[in-house]
Formats: sequence, structure tokens, C-alpha cells
Amino acid sequence: MRRGRTRARAAVAAAVALGIGLPAVPAQAQTRHQGRPPALGIENCTATACHFDLPPGTYDVRVTLGGDLASRTALGGETRRALLPETAAAAGERVVRSFTVNVRTPEGEPLGAEGTPGLDLTVGGTAPALAGIRVTPARHARQILLVGDSTVCDQPGDPYSGWGQRLPQYLRKGLSVANYADSGESTVSYLGNPLLWDAVRPLIRRGDLVLIQLAHNDKTTDGATYRANLESLVAGVRERGGEPVLVTPVVRRWFNTDGTLDNGTALLVNGLGVDHPAVIRSVAADRDVPLIDLTARTKALVESLGVEGSKALYLYDEKRDNTHTSVHGATVYADLVREELLNLRLVPRGKVRVG
Repeated sequence: MRRGRTRARAAVAAAVALGIGLPAVPAQAQTRHQGRPPALGIENCTATACHFDLPPGTYDVRVTLGGDLASRTALGGETRRALLPETAAAAGERVVRSFTVNVRTPEGEPLGAEGTPGLDLTVGGTAPALAGIRVTPARHARQILLVGDSTVCDQPGDPYSGWGQRLPQYLRKGLSVANYADSGESTVSYLGNPLLWDAVRPLIRRGDLVLIQLAHNDKTTDGATYRANLESLVAGVRERGGEPVLVTPVVRRWFNTDGTLDNGTALLVNGLGVDHPAVIRSVAADRDVPLIDLTARTKALVESLGVEGSKALYLYDEKRDNTHTSVHGATVYADLVREELLNLRLVPRGKVRVG
């Protein structure tokens, strides 16, 4: 029996590495037959995807990449999250990479669809070759929880993508991203909906980072209320033993005639004259909260690319949308967040992949 199982597993690994299609294996047959524990290896994979019948939680994933030919493999999963950037392996070489993934219900946005139970991974890249995989419960993972809006969230469908959806690929084993950003939310609605802040706050553990970017939808929030809401979010994180990080919003791609973004639409000044980034910076200074000034970083980048070059960051060509980012734009903005997490020494350098 053991030799038969070994040969079967070797055949599966070889088929996946060579890109040969494999039949899907029913999850119940894998994990519940005769009371056996879940199968957490490559027997759960086809050439393009893997499914693990697991409950919500945090899991470490160790993959072996490579095959007989040169390969370039990327891993995604759940609601279109980027989990491992495209990784090269020379012909005959094997490359091992690890990451930590958050599995939850709902799978993506807190107010969105529940998604598929368990852990689902996608195998991609320009020349994919997955030679092996192992999933184990994460025992010492630190969470990075995200509180935000549609520019941050796990967007369910193309062409949209939030920067929080692309951030996990920059993190190594031991750091997981739990993205609780939700489309359309303001500081008022996020605090007021029991399915949002009241549900997220109990999940914060001592030492977890909580990145907060809420501004785009505070269009009718007065300055005093906006400030009080930010202070309430900061206090709530600290009461749980977490570390809050305030994030100023990504700019809207709204140019002046001189090629700058120095206007209220681009820089998130609402109809009441509330300068959201300025309030966020003030709260961060007054409450001694780390600040990721994504407004300043994205403004500099968009202006440097210019009117035409910056279109690819947003959904201008697809939707005439100058607020929501493309997959490319969300990836670039996630990389800016990665840089700031390192610059502020909020995460150890050894836990972060260089962009």
C-alpha cells in the first residue's frame, strides 16, 4: 500500500510540474474518508488549482516550484488575492517558497459573498510548474488586518483590484493579511455597521498591525466627526493590544491643466472642505500613531507618470474610472505600502519580499 501511494503522489507531482491536466479530487473523499485527517499535499491539486478542505483560520503554505523545463510560477488564491509573485526556476531546478494565508468567511469583502469553503489556490505565471505543496496550520503568524474601502478591498471581479488584495505577495511566512476592507465604506458606516468594526475588533490580537484607510466615501462627514471616528478606531485597536497604522488615501487621477494633482478632487477634500489626508496626518501626530502617507506617495508617482502614463494605474481605459485601480495599479500601490512598512520598521525586513 505505501509503495502504491508513493508512486501515485510522484505521478501527480510530475504531471503538475509539466502542466498536464489532472482530474479534480472531491474534497470530501480526500478529507473525511474513514475519519482520516485532511490531506494537505499535492494530491489536492490539478495543473492550475489546488483545493484544501479546511476550516477558517491561518495557514502556512510551502511550495516547491520547477520542472524539467525553465519555469515561472505565481500563486494566487481565495478572492483573487496575490499570494506569491512570479518566481523563476531554471530547467531541472527546484525552488522552495513559503507564505501564510488567511482563510475566512466571507472569503473577500465582509459584506460580500461567502465564497468557497476551504482554501483555494490558483497556479499561474508565464510558465507555471508546481512540483510540490504542503499546507499546515500557522502557529506563530502575526496578522496585518486592513480596514478600508474599495481601493483597499479584495475586489471580486476584473478589472478591479484593491491594494490590500495585492499586498500578501510581498510577505513571507509568518505574516498574514486579513483584509476587512469593504466597498463603499466611510468612517461613519464602518463604525456603525455591526458586521464591520464590531466584527473585526475582536479578531485583533496583541501585536497585530491594523492598517486603516478610510476617506474616499466620507464625502458628507464633517471635520469634527471624521477626526473623532479616526480616534475611535485607533483607540479600539489599542484596547485589543494591536498597533494601529493610519494610511492616507490613494489619490484620484484628476489632473490640473499644468499636470499637477493639486486640487480637492485628487487630494480627497470633501464638499464640506474637510481635507481628509490633513486630518489623518494630524491624528497620527497627536495620538502617536505610525503614518503611511499614501496620498503623498501616490501623488508623486501619478504626477511623474503624467496624464497618459498614469492611466494604466487606474481603470481609465476600461471604465473611465480615475478612482479605482487596475491590477497593475493596485500592485504598484501595494508595493508602496510594503516600502513604508519597512521604512517605519513595522515589520521585520526578513519577513518581506523585495519588490
